Amino acid sequence: MKPFAPFRPAPCSSALLWLLLALWAIAVKAQGQQPETASWTVLDRAVAVVNRRVILASDLDDEIRLSVLDPNNAPQQELTRQQALEKLISRTLIEQQIRQEDIPAIEPTQKEVDARLMNLRRELPVCVRQNCATDAGWSKFLAARGLNEQRVERYLRYRLEILRFIEQRFRQGIQISEKQVEAYYRDTLVPQYTVGEAVPQLSQVAPRIQEILLQQEVNVMFDAWLNNLRQQGDVELLDPALAADATPAPQDAVGPDSVKGSRK
Repeated sequence: MKPFAPFRPAPCSSALLWLLLALWAIAVKAQGQQPETASWTVLDRAVAVVNRRVILASDLDDEIRLSVLDPNNAPQQELTRQQALEKLISRTLIEQQIRQEDIPAIEPTQKEVDARLMNLRRELPVCVRQNCATDAGWSKFLAARGLNEQRVERYLRYRLEILRFIEQRFRQGIQISEKQVEAYYRDTLVPQYTVGEAVPQLSQVAPRIQEILLQQEVNVMFDAWLNNLRQQGDVELLDPALAADATPAPQDAVGPDSVKGSRK
């Protein structure tokens, strides 16, 4: 029997040998190098914490986009990031309080949300100008502002929920006297009419005036309650740029503003 021949590696060409050496040198060099700067892409960041609830920078962007649907905002005037943050802080505090008090039957029905949506599409000035009453106009309006129907529906559902909470929490027990109605008619409503313009009788507008005064009382109570929530809550601003003084954001309306301005 012949003994086994010793194993010998196959001969390697000089070209292949130089290629392997070059690849090895590149690998060693790459391991030894450290980049001078790293490139990072920030997807989102926290800008505030409200009672352990985090508010993100993307939430501010969302609030600014949705502000076009708020009838209290001036046309063509976009919220600043500080104003958007103020609104989000208030909203978070209110939502937390609603969950804490667990008021029954406060969530609006789908029918109520749909009705509010159609009213918005037909009457909001910026929507009227862009013919949002039609499906084509509405779709174009949403696309131009980076919105979609689902997000708008959630926004309207929230507004209805807050309005219902305010009604149940503050409206009960408020009484408006006849003297208050007469004073508003004499001192506020009548001066709005020019000489020669027909002024409605007090009996015609008394229910509307009473509603206005009632909502004014509710607003005063609601503002005081919200300020108290902010004083007692734990609100931490994480972005120094957003901690600067800012023009207060418009508050959500809970009722009509005037009698004459609402005439049709």
